[in-house]
Amino acid sequence: MTDADAVIVGTGPNGLAAGVTLARAGLRVELYEAAGTIGGGLRTQALFDAEVVHDVCSAVHPLAAVSPFFREFDLAARGVDLLTPEVSYAHPLDGGRAALAHRDLDATCAGLGQDARRWRRLMAPLMRHGQGLVDLLLSGARRPPRDPAAALLLARHLPVHGTRLGAARFRGEEARALLGGLAAHALGKLPSLPGGAIALLLGHLAHSSGWPLPRGGSARIADALAADIVAHGGTFHTSRPVTDLRELTGPGAPVRARAVLLDVSPKGLLALAGDRLPPRYARRLARFRYGPAAAKVDFLVSEPIPWAHREVGRAGTVHLGGTYAETVRQETLTARGVPGAEPFVLLVDPAATDPGRGLPGKRPVWAYAHVPHGDPTDPVRLVRARIERHAPGFTDTVLAERGVPAAEMERHNPNYVGGDIASGAMTLRQSLLRPVPRLDPYRTPLPGIYLCSASTPPGPSVHGMSGHLAALSALRREFGIRRAPSLAPRAG
Repeated sequence: MTDADAVIVGTGPNGLAAGVTLARAGLRVELYEAAGTIGGGLRTQALFDAEVVHDVCSAVHPLAAVSPFFREFDLAARGVDLLTPEVSYAHPLDGGRAALAHRDLDATCAGLGQDARRWRRLMAPLMRHGQGLVDLLLSGARRPPRDPAAALLLARHLPVHGTRLGAARFRGEEARALLGGLAAHALGKLPSLPGGAIALLLGHLAHSSGWPLPRGGSARIADALAADIVAHGGTFHTSRPVTDLRELTGPGAPVRARAVLLDVSPKGLLALAGDRLPPRYARRLARFRYGPAAAKVDFLVSEPIPWAHREVGRAGTVHLGGTYAETVRQETLTARGVPGAEPFVLLVDPAATDPGRGLPGKRPVWAYAHVPHGDPTDPVRLVRARIERHAPGFTDTVLAERGVPAAEMERHNPNYVGGDIASGAMTLRQSLLRPVPRLDPYRTPLPGIYLCSASTPPGPSVHGMSGHLAALSALRREFGIRRAPSLAPRAG
């Protein structure tokens, strides 16, 4: 029998953030991962060529640069170099046109013509209260805002930009397309209040801290988190799936812990707990809604993507959604389960920002296509066609390609139920009350059992806050530790 103060099941970004927080508080922490490598959505692998690595899940990390957890953890001090492109994101349009969101707000406005003043009027106040806005949206909505002005800005803009009124304020197609591409990160029908909140959050970050990529790939973030856990006495067990909570708690368990934190989906919690959960809580978990899916495509190409608008090649992220109206229509159909021939696609050419990711004649390309939940379609042809629409000749540069249909994403990562990489539909209710309405959304009715995945507030993306907040809850309730531990790097 092994005794640990705390056990974490799942080593995605939230499981790792929970591990850092608990280990920093002086607890003996053990982490269990079913896969052969840690990281969950932060894995980087060589897929086609031993010298060229691809990000298996997430690739670009605007919130890793600004979330309260990572601000204190300080990735830069730990050797993680977040590279920030001059063009945060681009949105190609037909006819060789494109809207470009530069990190420099002035440069962005210069390309928006008649909408320049309106874009500045929207983004500049958000940038002035950027930290307050980030902290508000990533707090789990469980504490008063530190910056009331940020809350007022959100209250002012959300009813507009969560509806069609937001796009109607702009006259040109370029500015409207930029907004539509931002809102599409909500993975749901548009327009919507969650889509508006995400557009305001990601939109202002594009002009302040930017949308960075970690040099060498997303796994560098996971490696830094894991190194800190090990340095504070934590232990990892890979290729060790946990299938029943009885393995971790109770008399005779192979591993016995006072607290168990689960970086799993509600579906995963139901499977692990079996009939131990109170029926009412179990029914609520079973009603948790999963949203539209992402289907993944990786390419190995021989040269940079031949965009019709050459400046698109400078962008860290590219949104392939067409006009605002096309983006809204397709995202809404996708949310209703209707497949389309032209899905919204997020694309990253990592070597455009991190030249070390490519070699002469070989470079990776990363893409997610938004598709209906559980869609079995191989996405390669759809994504290639979306790229070709704005980069004629792209197919001729492809050396190798791989598609992962939405229906197979859950096999790769059990938290992606039906291919839902947001770990739950981003409806207004589920944006605030994940996974069920509770004062402490991380604590389950089972003694010492906590949920710390993206299915809890504040939701998806690599920010570490779901894991960090769950760990703070466990520290208070199970160990009587009310003061949050320091996450800062060791001096010297």
